[in-house]
This record gives sequence, C-alpha cells and structure tokens, in this order.
Amino acid sequence: MQRYPLLAPGGVALSVAVLFGYVGAIDPNQPGHYPTCPYLMVTGLYCPGCGSLRMIHALVHGHVAEAFGRNMLTFCFLPLLAVIWVRWTVRQARGRPRTTVADPRLLYALFAVIVIFTVLRNIAFFHVLAP
Repeated sequence: MQRYPLLAPGGVALSVAVLFGYVGAIDPNQPGHYPTCPYLMVTGLYCPGCGSLRMIHALVHGHVAEAFGRNMLTFCFLPLLAVIWVRWTVRQARGRPRTTVADPRLLYALFAVIVIFTVLRNIAFFHVLAP
C-alpha cells in the first residue's frame, strides 16, 4: 500500500496544467520561443507530433476548430488520455493494484494509426492533415 496514493496522478495533472498554462501564455506561432521539431529540421517531413504546441495554444484560448486543424491526432487522443488518467486516479485512490495490461493488438493498432497519420500528413493530397 502506498503512503500517498494520489501523489503520482496529482503530479501528472499538475505537470499537464503547467504545460498547458505555459504554452497558452507563450505563443508557439511566434518564432524563437520553442525549438524546431528535430525530425522536421532533419527530414523536412512532419512527425506525428508536429503542430501539437499550436494545438494546445489554440485549445487553451478556446479555438477548438483551430486546435483540431493543428494536429487532429493529438486532439483526438486528449479525451482518451483523460479517461486513462481518471481510471488510474480512481484505482490509486481505492488502493487497487493494476491487474491488466493493454492488449498487444491495441498497441499495434495505435502504432499503425500513428504511422498512417504520419505518412498521410506528408502527402500533398492530404495537406489538410499538415499542421
């Protein structure tokens, strides 16, 4: 039994709040505030995370449609991550240990979605997926 079961979920929540607050205050659309994506810099191609900072900035300012357009994969994963965090927090609060592991098929499917998204956003025909 952990002494402070909600310390880890609380730390994650605090970290996410600080990240969203910082990115909401410091505009990633202005050059010089954040480093260039190393993958984009080396290859000239968008990685699956490209546009995520601008997505967070738009979301913090209430521009949901713009946020979706900046990186729709990250945008769509946010509710899933929130549900996972809530389940983790409840499990920790109740003192229940983790009893299941993610199904490998789910992990392979997630990996496939990320790879397909990355390939498509770098094809001119799917320019709508680019940040």
